[in-house]
Amino acid sequence: MKYVIIGVGAAGIMAAKTIRKADKESSLTMISLDAQVHSRCMLHKYLSHERNEKQLSFIPENFFEENQIIWNKAQSVKQLHVKEKQVELLDGTRVEYDKLLIATGANSFIPPVGNLREAKNVFGLRHLSDAQAIDQSAKKAENIVIIGSGLVGLDAAYGLMETGKNVSIVEMADRILPVQLDKTAAKEYQKRFESAGAKFYLGRKAAETKMDENGKITTVILDNGEELKSDLIIVAAGVRSATAGFETEEIIVDRGMKVDEFMQTGAKDVYAAGDVTGLSGIWPNAQKQGETAALNMMGGRVPYTDRFAAKNTINFFGLNSLCVGEIVPKETDVVIAREDASNYKRVIIRDGKVAGVLLQGDISHAGIWQYLIKNQISVAGIKKDIFALNFSDFYGIKENGEYVWNF
Repeated sequence: MKYVIIGVGAAGIMAAKTIRKADKESSLTMISLDAQVHSRCMLHKYLSHERNEKQLSFIPENFFEENQIIWNKAQSVKQLHVKEKQVELLDGTRVEYDKLLIATGANSFIPPVGNLREAKNVFGLRHLSDAQAIDQSAKKAENIVIIGSGLVGLDAAYGLMETGKNVSIVEMADRILPVQLDKTAAKEYQKRFESAGAKFYLGRKAAETKMDENGKITTVILDNGEELKSDLIIVAAGVRSATAGFETEEIIVDRGMKVDEFMQTGAKDVYAAGDVTGLSGIWPNAQKQGETAALNMMGGRVPYTDRFAAKNTINFFGLNSLCVGEIVPKETDVVIAREDASNYKRVIIRDGKVAGVLLQGDISHAGIWQYLIKNQISVAGIKKDIFALNFSDFYGIKENGEYVWNF
């Protein structure tokens, strides 16, 4: 059997581990545009110079050798030939497969605003190569503009501010981290970033740019006409699944590569996992998808059922936050909030069930919330303080002393 995995991120590496655990003999080849395995969650540590390239890796140093994996690194896919069961690389090399996993992740989306797409000093932050390019550019940059204040944008800001750079952050929403937090929780992080020197432009969009004769943007013009000086621009305004080279009649792409419950695409013996599917951007989910795909590539019939992905853990300046499920309540929802000097808690109840929870400060014992939201368990019959819930509240005891799940 010839297994081929494209991508060495969370999904691809987990798939390789799963295959090798069960099958020590079959051929296993991995192909990646990346020249080095790295955790994209840690790229901001590279920008702050807390970690070097080697320290970003999440696998043992001799992973490929010990697992007898052929690694074609720094290679991009030109075309997939599903009938011939071959992957054609940009250099013309063709790699044959019996079972193929596409785990190429996603790439930063650069909007068609002004000269953002062609300027030499504009970068996304999705790969190690992005971080390396930003680090080199930042050496001569004083004024850095970041478009987007989601986790990637703030990670970049946090890392660069550690090196003493002037950072301005443009966000079209009325608050930072708009997907993860409400106004109250977001304000706490904004205060900390501003105290460290960051400048925010909320409710604003980049509308135009000025570029010099060297092909670098010197000014970002906002939609209200305000001008921001820029030596370096980082765009963190979303991603697109990395599907280039896989355009075939059999494989359907719509915001992600479509897969069935067994992680198989429309092409026979071709599977997909991780960000390329558009299912989830969360590391554990990507790993689970990679594992599930690998088991099915080896002949299993294991469905991927964990499509719940609305969970984020945040930590900036020592302040922890956890958000699970819905952030924006509907008019008919019941919203319960509590705040003190150190903590902020908010829960959204919809039709007697927890639709979302946001914890800031002390986020311990939070497992109950994800369980309740994911499994849509009713809390209508619970009489105690909603924020004091624990798993014991959902169990009863039979006459014989046996515990029983009540809901």
